[in-house]
Amino acid sequence: MRIVAADVIVTSPNRNFVTLKITTDDGVTGLGDATLNGRELAVVSYLRDHVAPLLIGIDAHRIEDTWQFLYRSAYWRRGPVTMAAIAAVDVALWDIKAKVAGMPLYQLLGGASRTGLLAYGHASGKTQDELFDSIREHQEQGYKAIRVQTGVPGLKSIYGIASNATFEANTGTRYDHEPAQRGARPAEEDWDTRSYLRHLPTVFEAVRHEFGPELPLLHDGHHRMTPIQAAKLAKSLEPYDLFWLEDITPAENQEALRLVRQHSTTPLAIGEIFNTVWDYQTIIREQLIDYVRSAVTHTGGISHLKKVLEYAAQYQIKSGMHGPTDISPVGMAAAMHLGLAIHNFGIQEYMQHGSRTNEVFQQSFTFTDGMLHPGDNPGLGVELDVDEAGKYPYEQAYLPYNRLADGTVHDW
Repeated sequence: MRIVAADVIVTSPNRNFVTLKITTDDGVTGLGDATLNGRELAVVSYLRDHVAPLLIGIDAHRIEDTWQFLYRSAYWRRGPVTMAAIAAVDVALWDIKAKVAGMPLYQLLGGASRTGLLAYGHASGKTQDELFDSIREHQEQGYKAIRVQTGVPGLKSIYGIASNATFEANTGTRYDHEPAQRGARPAEEDWDTRSYLRHLPTVFEAVRHEFGPELPLLHDGHHRMTPIQAAKLAKSLEPYDLFWLEDITPAENQEALRLVRQHSTTPLAIGEIFNTVWDYQTIIREQLIDYVRSAVTHTGGISHLKKVLEYAAQYQIKSGMHGPTDISPVGMAAAMHLGLAIHNFGIQEYMQHGSRTNEVFQQSFTFTDGMLHPGDNPGLGVELDVDEAGKYPYEQAYLPYNRLADGTVHDW
């Protein structure tokens, strides 16, 4: 079964998505997600100009060999552009193999290890009342675990708040959590770590008082703290029993997490911007994290992320795969199939896509009573309507960035 076409499809229904569609000589097609938020066209060029020509004539069943060929033959390895491109090929080939087998993809990964995947949603608010309303809305949607992001007094617009100006510039809707603002330049937001560190524990105290001790709560620090600030925050949030504290400090400085561990037992989730198992070597081996945050889309596909999670399983570290709206329904389905099959599943991030996206990508997965399931259609269970995708051409968009009060660019 040979590959005869590898088409890169760019569409922007609710936001920009990059999809690879591979076709075999007997007419079977497979889809892979190659979306890299804010740098989409870099992956498009990598796929169209460098990868797609190499795929023609390859045996579509040789998934591992193709992965190794694309990774090793380029010489220039790793990085988000390369690994997103390889991921798209890998997932598309798994989609094809499962369709040929007549099975949902998770069956080829060892079968189901559970009946469904616990998912968490993103609640946020500039004020306490707005935050509480958002939490209640997510509970009404069925979420059993909720990430809490809050405004900070004195700051106008910060990461994770769905009602701030960055989100409203895209759609005007309060709960459309897409921070990549369409336009020629990224939006500028403001930041003050001391104000944040003072305010955040009071927010979680109020949330626990209002919603009780049983609701799993998560929070994303988004790489904005120094090691000692991260340790201080983790320690201050201990009384509120977080499910996890995510990206508390830039993870490239992996030794920093040793300091956080010395001061706190708050569980840590890291890896959203990691791309390979080599990024994780130290923090998994030294058990400096509790959850692996990588996305299938950005970490070399199902083949490679499965290896990362098998390595993590040796140290009782679980999955917490990245799943915002810049992961397309194709990438989300891949995460669900992998999460259903592995033993060390933890939780799945799940932000619901807009109606136009759901018309472009026809999906079989379900979200019921707080649990996701990829469905039992052969393959991934996602099909791309090419005609519908063609109605929404690419629009330039960038993620925001931060500046401190003195004008210094800071981690967003």
